[in-house]
Amino acid sequence: MIEKQPLAYRVTPETLDDFIGQDEIVGKGRLLRRMIEADRMRPVILYGPPGTGKTSLARIIAKTTKSNFEKINAVTSGVAEIKRIINETKSSIMNISGKTVLFIDEIHRFNKAQQDALLPSVEDGTIVLVGATTENPFFEVNKSLISRSSVFMLKSLTKDNILHILINALSNKKNGLGAYNIEIDENSLDFIAESSSGDARIALNALELAVLTTVVSKEGLIKINIDIMQDCMQKKALRYDKKGEEHYNNISAMIKSMRGSSPDAAVFYLARALYAGEDINFLARRITICAAEDVGLANPTALVVAQACADAVRMIGMPEARIILSEAAAYVAVSPKSNACYKAIDSAFKDIENSDTGTVPMWLRNAPVKEMKDLGYSKGYKYAHDFEGNFVNLQFLPDKIKDRIYYKPTDNGYERKVREWMEKRRKK
Repeated sequence: MIEKQPLAYRVTPETLDDFIGQDEIVGKGRLLRRMIEADRMRPVILYGPPGTGKTSLARIIAKTTKSNFEKINAVTSGVAEIKRIINETKSSIMNISGKTVLFIDEIHRFNKAQQDALLPSVEDGTIVLVGATTENPFFEVNKSLISRSSVFMLKSLTKDNILHILINALSNKKNGLGAYNIEIDENSLDFIAESSSGDARIALNALELAVLTTVVSKEGLIKINIDIMQDCMQKKALRYDKKGEEHYNNISAMIKSMRGSSPDAAVFYLARALYAGEDINFLARRITICAAEDVGLANPTALVVAQACADAVRMIGMPEARIILSEAAAYVAVSPKSNACYKAIDSAFKDIENSDTGTVPMWLRNAPVKEMKDLGYSKGYKYAHDFEGNFVNLQFLPDKIKDRIYYKPTDNGYERKVREWMEKRRKK
């Protein structure tokens, strides 16, 4: 009864009506569905996480289209394979229709030369490209191919989607597990659906492993419980690629959580990154940047804590570095926030780049030799420590922008004191 092909392959949907999830692109009336049903395929790129239906859609296209259908994998195929398909497509003997729907799995793994080899045939319609990728195609796929294709983004399947797929597999006697006498409780199914992170392949593989490795009971049943499923899942599947888009999504979420004063979310995304093996020095750098950019002088100590964190994790390493990073991320998150210094430096850069900002006033210039003093260098300079409160009323900006204000402190945290001090100073 044990099948050679994995369950995830055997229960792949054969029609769009059997396809579960991705209603935004293959629901009734949606563009991709209309293209498939009308057999009017145009070049498309299916982009999304593993186990969300990209290959399943390709198989449905293969069963639906009257054109020649070819499938290759970018990992194992090269330019020679592409040229063979193109030549056979153009041969009236080999292919009467003169057109081939070519499915390329993991198209992002094609190098530039391989992708360029497709262009002329995609351009003239000889090849109808259907590419699948887990990476963002706008970064990984030739712009010329992108411009000739419709990009459809598939999303991680919902828990309900996964449950639907699992139940179908359990009841499918022809290709699924319906021929087995399986008893599985609702909690176990929920656990699979929750732990698979929206990846149907992970869910089906885990279910099949549980069924095939569980001893049949005296009643002739294969009883699957939560303990068996936890053993088969091993641990929660984490969707995180240190070199892919999810790396950027996760670090973006971590930074925005610190900026938004949510220590819980900041620590969660930090843990997610660490769990996936992210570089601890990279994480420390991002915390340090956030301390300067988003906390600023509302809590000057945040930058000190972040820098100490960066030094400590380099010295200590994992696993203890996780504690140091957590402390720093939480500290930055709970700190009062101000980006006044960030705005100040950017405003100054903008003026320098776009305006004539004048020259350094003579009284602020250095005069290391007498001849320079004779020319007026440093003349009129007042040493602040010679005055009450160590403050001197002196023009520091160039004449052309002498009234320009770059740093505008907020009322948040320590910066309120800075603002009050500056207001008093400017009145003198």
